[in-house]
Amino acid sequence: MAKSAFITGITGQDGSYLAELLLTKGYEVHGLVRRSSSFNTERLDEVYQDPHTAGRSLYLHFGDLNDGVTLINLLREINPDEVYNLGAQSHVRVSFDQPVFTGDVTGVAAMRLLEAVRAAGVRTRLYQASSSEMFGASPPPQDENTPFYPRSPYGVAKLYAYWATRNYREAYDIYAVNGILFNHESPRRGETFVTRKITRAVARIKAGLQDKLYLGNLDAVRDWGYAPEYVEGMWRMLQAPEPTDYVLATNTAYSVKDFVQLSFAHAGLDWETHVEYDKRYERPTEVDALIGDYTKAKTTLGWEPKVQTPELARIMVDADIHALDDQLAGRAVRVDS
Repeated sequence: MAKSAFITGITGQDGSYLAELLLTKGYEVHGLVRRSSSFNTERLDEVYQDPHTAGRSLYLHFGDLNDGVTLINLLREINPDEVYNLGAQSHVRVSFDQPVFTGDVTGVAAMRLLEAVRAAGVRTRLYQASSSEMFGASPPPQDENTPFYPRSPYGVAKLYAYWATRNYREAYDIYAVNGILFNHESPRRGETFVTRKITRAVARIKAGLQDKLYLGNLDAVRDWGYAPEYVEGMWRMLQAPEPTDYVLATNTAYSVKDFVQLSFAHAGLDWETHVEYDKRYERPTEVDALIGDYTKAKTTLGWEPKVQTPELARIMVDADIHALDDQLAGRAVRVDS
């Protein structure tokens, strides 16, 4: 009998890649989606299955991480083998503008889901999407034993969810793990996140649709990996004999300026001609450097990243240029028709 999985945040970058991965492994996949008056499932276009299709293996359920009753009912109905909690308000800068909302949907909601698992009485394995932002001001490299020192409402909320996951694992013998993932990007990254903001701007500047790109702190150092590889790591965590917590990272360090230079150079552009500083994108408290040590994941799970930051920048720039070319070609056809 096929395994089943329940994914919150299935319409996001990680959720869509994870859904694709699990479907290729023969899973029956269930995803939680928020009701909206507009379509918000475009990242699932490649695997979307019409509800009228017989024998389908992808099911979408309306719900919200703030609605504990719906979570309990869905868990009882689906009785999943695995649960992946990827839903959150995940933009660090925005968390300073919406700290209470972020605390609820990123932090308390994880507790709400854990309690729903317990209350529904399902014997499932649960993955909690933790974040390198929990390390904050702790000096790199950071691993599973590094002290936490979050520097944003987002990091604080993720830390709450982290400890809630550990508490439920110890108190109720729930198979629950924290995946402490460092920055991971892809062409599906949201357009307001710095890497995608950069590569999307490169495509638009190259096409003559934009001239300037405004950014905040160019000196922040991050450990950037490729999202499809990281969802493979998530899955591997839930296949291990015993539940524990893991860091996924590349153990490499690149600044925002490095990512800018790599992206513009790949498109044959001079970044200094187009990039300007805007203090509005600065955080009230900055995280200087996040660099992860993934030794435990490599040793225990056999997981290791292959795509490093220079290749990641090329992948994202090429994807944004291609997407914009298709968009402009389509617009031209509609104008001419």
